This record gives sequence, structure tokens and C-alpha cells, in this order.
Amino acid sequence: MPVTHLIDRGVIRVAGEEARPFLQNLVTNDLEAVTPDKAGYGALLTPQGKIICDFLIVAVPEDEGGGFLLDTPLLQTADLMKRLKLYKLRAKVTLDDLTEATAVVAATDGGALPADSGLVYADPRLPGLGQRALIDRDAVTEIATAPADDWHARRVALGIPEGGRDFAYGDAFPHEALLDQTGGVSFKKGCYIGQEVVSRMQHRGTARTRVVPVVFEGGIAAETGAEAIAGGKPLGRIGSGANGRALALLRLDRVAEAQAAGEPLLGGGMAFTLVKPDFIRFPFPGEAGFGAAA
Repeated sequence: MPVTHLIDRGVIRVAGEEARPFLQNLVTNDLEAVTPDKAGYGALLTPQGKIICDFLIVAVPEDEGGGFLLDTPLLQTADLMKRLKLYKLRAKVTLDDLTEATAVVAATDGGALPADSGLVYADPRLPGLGQRALIDRDAVTEIATAPADDWHARRVALGIPEGGRDFAYGDAFPHEALLDQTGGVSFKKGCYIGQEVVSRMQHRGTARTRVVPVVFEGGIAAETGAEAIAGGKPLGRIGSGANGRALALLRLDRVAEAQAAGEPLLGGGMAFTLVKPDFIRFPFPGEAGFGAAA
């Protein structure tokens, strides 16, 4: 079983008798659905509805201390801790950064990890991503031997965006980063920070910019950050890539205009086409209903 150490991930613990309602009032997903048998995926937003940090949420069994562990992007961990402390006020919760002692590993091939791998949980965003685990950092070299590039290549092939690579924290809305497609947003729970903006985008169908998978004609993906254009007009940016595929943050209405005009889509000067994975439910350019709820 190939296992990858995700060295760009951190871990925050939120514990205490009010840990669940504390997080429920802050994050985009429904904490009531997060149990020791089912991890969750969500984000903390600005009041304007933009993503500060997204994370996987793991419920710790009560006999192991209870509370929740947030599997977070390493570069966002300090900022997330700062903001959680700001919102804590008088809530009966404790906040701890466990990154120095805890490592995040993932099944590189999207499979299952051995039961003794640590605190094991299925990636809630997509079944094809397989399982992850939180383990003691001292033991990581014993279990994780596959390179990180292998895991990211699988993520790119499946079409799952990652913050800092495919969208910018502090600048992207949840719809743009596909949180509405990967279980990262609940439209039925009560209020949370940024909820009004996200709900309005959902009901009005105003998400014109999206991270979408693309395939390059030459079999080599453009570099991360390369500009995507068509007919001399900017479409967006190319994100992470592998094996001729990439994720790209694009204005889909402009993609539709380019396709209608017969203009090639170019990323870093190389032609590409959009490819729609099964988990994406909104219409792509050229499909029936596009423009009504893009």
C-alpha cells in the first residue's frame, strides 16, 4: 500500500464541551454530520464570504479524548489558530496546534490504510481520494514512502482543487473552489460567518468563475500560475498539473464565448480543453442549462 506524507498539512485540535456548537457556528459544513465514523470537509470564511482556510474535520472518539482535529493547510495553520482564538470568547473550548507532533498521511492510490495507521478517516470530498490518517510524526518514515507528487497527481486526475495551488486563500469564494460540489458547504444549517454571500451565490447562480479540470493537447501541462487566454482575452489561471492534466480557475462564461467563436483555449501558450468529472453537477460551457446556474 503506497502511502504519502502530506508535508504541507498541519493539525489543530478543538476540544471541550462546547467544541461542536463552537465550530457549527463558524464553519461552512454541518458539524452534526461529523462523527468518529465520518469526517467532514468545510471552511472558515471572511464576512464577505471568501475562504480564509479550508480543512478536513475529524471527530475524535470520546475514549480517545473527544473533540475535533482539523486537517489543515500548513501555511494557513497559524492564521486559522489566531482567528479561532478570536472567536472563542467565553466558549468552553480549548485550541491546540498539534502540527509539530502530528503528521498527515494519505493512501497514494486512493485505497484503504491499515487499521493500525493511527486515526484513520476516509477523505470526505470524494471516495476516489481514499483514506488519510493522523499519526505521530516520529513514526511517519515507517509508513509513508511514496512521494507527494504521486498523491497530487491522483488529486489532479480526479479534479479536486487544493488551496494555495488552485485557488488563493482570502480571494476565492467556496463555489469557485468547488466546496459546493465536494460536500464543503451546507445550505440547510443555520448561520455561519459569510453565510449570506454563499447562500446568495447558490440561489442566484452567480458563480461564473470555477476551478475545473483541463487536458492539454500536447500531453504536458502548463506551469502552475500560467495565464489562460482565448482570443486575446484573459480566462483565468492554470493551477496544479500532472501527466498532461491540470486544474484551472477559469471564467466559464468567457470560455463559452471563446468556444462559440471557435477560438482555442490556451494556457501558457498551449491548447487545452475542459473535461468534466462525474462529481461536478453544474453545467459546463456547451451543455444545456449553462448560464442559468454556472
